[in-house]
Amino acid sequence: MRVRQVLRNSFIAGLALLAPLVVTVVAMQFLVGWVTTLIDPVVQGTRLTQYTANIEAVAQVLALLLIAGIVVLLGYLAQGRIGQRVFAWIDRGIGVVPLVSIVYSSVRQVANALTEGSNRYKRVVMVEYPRDGVYSIGFVTGDGPEEAASAAGEQLYNVFLPNSPNPTGGHFLMVPEDEIHELDISVRRGVRLLVTTGIAESDEEMAELRAEADLPRSDYM
Repeated sequence: MRVRQVLRNSFIAGLALLAPLVVTVVAMQFLVGWVTTLIDPVVQGTRLTQYTANIEAVAQVLALLLIAGIVVLLGYLAQGRIGQRVFAWIDRGIGVVPLVSIVYSSVRQVANALTEGSNRYKRVVMVEYPRDGVYSIGFVTGDGPEEAASAAGEQLYNVFLPNSPNPTGGHFLMVPEDEIHELDISVRRGVRLLVTTGIAESDEEMAELRAEADLPRSDYM
């Protein structure tokens, strides 16, 4: 009996040790594959291997730096007056494409909220979801449509309930005012709770979590 317990405990301990390593390896393989898929067309299109003595790895690094430079340049231009107008035209152009506009606008809204101080998220709230007695953290994004309010017979608010730990996806709800429980916390703190699954809430806890996991500091965390 004691031998069985020792074997079981050892197996569980070994599984707990190997599981994070396996998940990390799989995630890194996926990331490397995705980056390679993005970089290879740039390497082939610009023929960077001609300038790197046909060393593919060096050409891929140069392509990655080139892509990063383009992203930085686009971000810099987007902050100017002309750039804002150009990207506004692009937004409007994408907005007329069925289905694509829905995906694009949703991702754009979440990305802007996470990177620009959550300007589109007005306040952090709790709503009873997915059932009564269970509360989910959400963000009020604005007043509900007048047509929806007329159909419901009361004022509704648009509430986005992000997933945890990946807040870029979630659910959109239109919730009556009396069913919204407002929280006296910042949007950044609300996002932090979601991303860390409640492990780190205060700055001190976040610092400890980063120290334990050797994580770099994130602006929205």
